[in-house]
Amino acid sequence: MAHPHVTTSQQGAVQIVTVDDGRANAFSADLLGELTAVLRAAEADDSVAAMVVAGNAKAFFAGFDLDVIRGGDPTAMAEMVTAGGAFVAACYGASIPVVAASTGHAVAAGALLLLGCDHRVGVDGPVKIGLNEVAIALTLPDWAIAIAKERLSRRHLQRSVANAVLVDGQRAVAAGYLDEAVPAETVVERAVEVAAGFAESLDPKAYASTVRKLRSDVVATMEAAVARDREAAGL
Repeated sequence: MAHPHVTTSQQGAVQIVTVDDGRANAFSADLLGELTAVLRAAEADDSVAAMVVAGNAKAFFAGFDLDVIRGGDPTAMAEMVTAGGAFVAACYGASIPVVAASTGHAVAAGALLLLGCDHRVGVDGPVKIGLNEVAIALTLPDWAIAIAKERLSRRHLQRSVANAVLVDGQRAVAAGYLDEAVPAETVVERAVEVAAGFAESLDPKAYASTVRKLRSDVVATMEAAVARDREAAGL
C-alpha cells in the first residue's frame, strides 16, 4: 500500500512526488522506504526522464522524526537514519535528474536531501535551511558528512556543519543548499520547469553514465557508511 502522505503525478516526462503530512514532513523509516521505491520505479520507467520532489506549504522536510530520536530505541533510530542515508545516496546517484522543490523549511535531514538533488529550487524568504544537529546534541553520521563536503560551499562548510548555522533562502543559495530562490507560490512550478528542461535537453544514457563517473566515489562512500551503521546496529 502506498504511503498516505505521498502522492505522485506525471507532467510530460517529469514525475512529481509530493509529500504532505499536514505538519512539517518529518522523515520516518516507512516514508523514506516509500520515497526510495518511488525513485527506483521512476528510474525504471522509460516515460520518466526527470523527477521533482516537493514538500508542503510549511516545509520541504523538517528532518528525522524526533519522536523516534527521543524514544530511546537505538534500533529504531538506526533504521530511520540509515534509511535517510540510503535515500539521499539514491537521489545523488540516480540515473535521472532529481529536482527539489523546497517549499518551506528544510532542516537537518531535509537539508541533506537538498544536497542529494541535481537542482534545488527554494523559497526567497525567511525560511530556515541547514544542518542544526550540533545545536540539538546530535552528531551527523558519516554519510551526511560525505554529502555535505561534496555539495556545500567550502567557504560555508564549517559554519553550516560544525556551527549549525541555519540560513534563509538567499543565503542558502550562497551556502550551496539551493541553486535558486523564488517566490513561495512559484517554487513547484519552477522546479517542474527545470526538470522538464533536463528531460528535454539531456540524453538519458549519457546522463546516467556521466553521473556514475562524476558521483560514484561519493555515492560509494555514503553507501559504505550506511552499511557500517546498519551492521553496527544489528540491522
